[in-house]
Amino acid sequence: MGEVVEASPKSMTPKQASTPPISAPPSQFHSPSLTRSPLLANEDNIQNATPRSSTPKTSTPRIRTPRFITPLGSPIRKVLHLTKLDPEDAWLPITESRNGNAAYAAFHCLCSGIGVQALVLPVAFTILGWAGGVISLTLAFIWQLYTLYILVQLHESTETGLRYSRYLQLCYATFGEKWSRCIALFPILYLSAGTCMALIIIGGNSSKQFYTILCGGTTCTSDPLTNAEWYLVFACGAVLLSQLPNLNSIAGVSLIGAITAVGYCTLIWVISVAKGTLPGVSYKPIQASTDIERAFDALSALGIVAFAFRGHNLILEIQATMPSSEKHPSRVPMWKGVKFAYALIAMCLFPLAIGGYWAYGRLIPATGGMLTALYRFHSRDTSRFLIGLTTFFVIINALSSFQIYGMPMFDGMESLYTTRKKKPCSWWLRVAFRAVFGFFLFFLAVALPSVGSVAGLVGGVALPVTLAYPCFMWLKVKKPKVLSPMWWLNWVLGVFGLVLSVSLIAAGIYVIRKNGVKASFFNP
Repeated sequence: MGEVVEASPKSMTPKQASTPPISAPPSQFHSPSLTRSPLLANEDNIQNATPRSSTPKTSTPRIRTPRFITPLGSPIRKVLHLTKLDPEDAWLPITESRNGNAAYAAFHCLCSGIGVQALVLPVAFTILGWAGGVISLTLAFIWQLYTLYILVQLHESTETGLRYSRYLQLCYATFGEKWSRCIALFPILYLSAGTCMALIIIGGNSSKQFYTILCGGTTCTSDPLTNAEWYLVFACGAVLLSQLPNLNSIAGVSLIGAITAVGYCTLIWVISVAKGTLPGVSYKPIQASTDIERAFDALSALGIVAFAFRGHNLILEIQATMPSSEKHPSRVPMWKGVKFAYALIAMCLFPLAIGGYWAYGRLIPATGGMLTALYRFHSRDTSRFLIGLTTFFVIINALSSFQIYGMPMFDGMESLYTTRKKKPCSWWLRVAFRAVFGFFLFFLAVALPSVGSVAGLVGGVALPVTLAYPCFMWLKVKKPKVLSPMWWLNWVLGVFGLVLSVSLIAAGIYVIRKNGVKASFFNP
């Protein structure tokens, strides 16, 4: 936790002595700080400043809030609930700046909520069929929107005065540190570092494709770059862009990422629908030979639908960039931004899935989905400009998404340093951290280019972060009345999410065992 400097009561001015103290119980993991310098502490009036909680009384120094800070629990409240402040939060990328707003939240949610994984949604329809595909897509969208609402509401507590600025912090507070490390740490790391690694692969391949399109399908040089070299080109661009200091500073990058994501999704489905259905297209669902294979295929298809809605591990981090007070809690503008963003996401994903399946049917490629289908079936009857523009949008969106998905990793690395050294990272150390992170993922992308073949398995592991854990968090924190509608709703969704996750893991293992994994180490 942040170093707290204790101020002697004799050295305080009358104005300071009249300011209500802020309690910081030892159970606090990380809490907001809006200044760069550590805050003063005071032992006065401990009993009056202690919020209602089960935390035992300790001699932990109390942190004093400067006058220019408006904490979540305002001192003028009828019942005194005070915000616990951690000075180290002002040194970390996620909470360094708290000047966010609803527009910034919408940009970040759009950039993180739409990705190339949505392009394979029509592949799920080839197994589920029209009815099963539309129903599962609709239910998954409503489900993840509900769990988003839960996380937004749980970000800040007027009872304890705490703000949970990171998903893992809320897990620690809800399930305990030991359990959280077992059930949540790896999925969250995968959703951040694993996504960044996949973006390097996608961005590198798309860069190579864009270069080929610019050359008109011919080789521009006698010695073209290899796939690994294209990965390096993309990784260098991502590392260079990652030097922006904090999450608020990349709002413009997220806006560009959101525009390009909406752009390439729209271009792909519009071109596909405008060209009409392919000759001999079939909409009959693919049927395996045995009941077990059909069951696992259906589970794999549901996994594709569920994994299309990622980004929950970033919601609390995005909301942490907003100022918050009792009169103006951050959950209000955050929910406005989320609603606007996911309205646009729905306008992209549903036409992409339905229109793509209508245009290609069972001919949709399993690898790459709609993007591969566009190259394979319409590269000759569509203008090179539109094909190139779509590919360019994919590259820019991958660069932008790398920044927001990498920010929790940057925050975690710097947190380890500030916790040990009790001071913020210097600029050169921050540059080094982010460069090491980017190029290490580049090395993994070159060493393990076939990681996409096991994405369904790992996606099953990460699914509870999106669909199950928020429901259990609501039950633990809000404690709805037993057997009430909210109690039943969260228990049913939470348990079903865990069962679905286990089923997807089993299906992923079965598919890997059946089809095998094409090992191409250091041969992208």
